[in-house]
This record gives sequence, structure tokens and C-alpha cells, in this order.
Amino acid sequence: MSAVKTEIRARSTLAPGRRPADLAVLYEHPAWFEKVFAELDRRGVDYVKLHAPDHFFDLDSRDRSWPVLFNRMSPSAWRREHGSGLFYTLSYLYHVESLGTRVINGSKAFRHELSKALQLSLLQSLELPYPKSRVIHAPEQAPAAARGLRFPVVVKPNIGGSGAGVVRFDRPEDLQRAVDSRQLDLGFDHVGVLQEFIPARGGFITRVETLNGRYLYGIRVYLSGQTFDLCPADICQTTGGQDLTAPGCVVEASKAGLRVEAYQPPDGVVRAVETIARSAGIDVGGIEYLVDDRDGEIYYYDVNALSNFVADAPTVVGFDPFVRLVDFLEETIDVAGR
Repeated sequence: MSAVKTEIRARSTLAPGRRPADLAVLYEHPAWFEKVFAELDRRGVDYVKLHAPDHFFDLDSRDRSWPVLFNRMSPSAWRREHGSGLFYTLSYLYHVESLGTRVINGSKAFRHELSKALQLSLLQSLELPYPKSRVIHAPEQAPAAARGLRFPVVVKPNIGGSGAGVVRFDRPEDLQRAVDSRQLDLGFDHVGVLQEFIPARGGFITRVETLNGRYLYGIRVYLSGQTFDLCPADICQTTGGQDLTAPGCVVEASKAGLRVEAYQPPDGVVRAVETIARSAGIDVGGIEYLVDDRDGEIYYYDVNALSNFVADAPTVVGFDPFVRLVDFLEETIDVAGR
């Protein structure tokens, strides 16, 4: 059996003669990471669970209680009354990095996870196409910011997670009405991205998962037209109608209307996605893109440093990505311990 410890804070000191754990996993969502923990348990990896909402740390401590920390904090934590942990996590990641701990999805990756505006700036710096966008920090700025954009537009909270808070407006007057009635919510940090809505050719978006900066797999997610919430772990049906609710769909089985299938993106897309992941410091994550139905052009639009993988991946993509993820964790532990 593995030696699994659960702690609510970083240890300031180790008991004399006590060996540190090999790995710490900082997490927030109660269900999304059970498969990671199960695979770690199966292999007997010595790890510590750090539940982010309960966690605190000692700035005076210089001890490294583990050589590797895996950051799994979710940006959508603010939807579950755990928003205070978001910027706290940035501080904690920087602290443990300063001690020499190898952090998987560290502070650089998490900064990108917490800002859609930063993601778009990264895409611009890499000269990759993205939907025409404006960044605002007050709802009343939206009508002016939308001038020159092609409607429909969407307003996205800067700190999102699983499509949280994304709203579509078909006409300028609809946007103005939402502002006047105080119905436009920019989310946790009060920053929003106003963006041209891109009609997806074929009715699907493509999500490409990466591991250690390299391509892992791709999936097409067919849109229902009723939601912007595309968390792959919550998609519960293949394109052939096969139910994925057992053992997948860990959060909201009501999203069973979304369908998914494996897809191999073109080589150029794979190269672009790997460049995005490495440039953002993302060790484990997914990048989403779509093809504009109007002109056939590819647009990248979402960079995720938190990847839950698709539900029942062996059925969808033919292998278990959690196995490869834990392979990577063990390799990282081995390198950090040298």
C-alpha cells in the first residue's frame, strides 16, 4: 500500500529521521483528481494531499518537505466559494519554487490559467490566430469596447474555468441592455474579455492535451449550442451514442448532451499547441481551437493549465492518460531526487 498523507498546511519542520514524501498534490475540487490519486495508490507512490481551501504555509520555513509539488488548483474554485485560494496559490507556488522544489504547473503556468487576457497576449506574441478581442475591467466599458467588433460577441470573465460566466450577445443593443440592467458579470477579478464569437465549422471545437510540453491526444467536442462549459471530464457520450457516465463524468452528468470523439490534429496544429504549452510553462494542460465556418481559418482561444482529461479516455482515445501522467510524475520525482 502507498504511504498517503493528508495535510492542511506545509510542514515547517520534519520530525528527526522522518523521510519527506516524494510528492505533494495541491488540489481543490473534491472529485476531479480521484483518478490521479488512484493511480498513485496503485503504484505505491509516497505522496501528500494538500487541500487548497484549508492550506496555509510558513514563510520562515526553508525546509523542503517534498521534492516535487503538483499544482492542481482550479480557476473555477471561485464558483465553489474557494476563490480566496486562487491568488494565495500563486504566492505559495512562488514560495516553494524559491526553495528549489520542482513544481509541475508552477507559478508561470498558473498565471496563465488565471487570465484569459494573458492567454491571448501569449497567442499574439507567438503570432498565432485568435478571435479579435478587447479586455475590459468594468461592465460599462463593454459597449464602447465592442465598437469595431463583428457581432455576435461573447463576454468572458478573465478568471474562468469550464466556461464559467461566458455570455453571448447577438446585437449591440443586447449588450447595452445587459450593461444598463447590471446583468453583465465580469467574474472574480472584475476583468473581462470581449471577443468576437466564432461559428465553429462542423459544430465542434478541438481540444489538444499536452504532457511535459508534448502532444498527448486530441478530441473533438461537439457543441450543444446551449452551454460554453466544455470541461472534458464532464462529457458523457461518444459521437456514436455510447454512454460514458460510468466510470467517467465526474462532476455534472447533466452535460450528457455533449458528444466527443478522438481526433488527430494536423501537424501544424500539434506544433503550435506544443509551443503554446512550453511558452506558458504548462507541464500538463490542454489548448482549444476551432475552425471558423465562415472562412475555414483556425483560431486558438483557450489555454488550460488544469487538465482533467476526457471521461473514460480508454474508450474515447484508446489509452489511459492518467497512467502516462503518473509515469511523468514518477520520472519527475526521480530527476528531482538525484
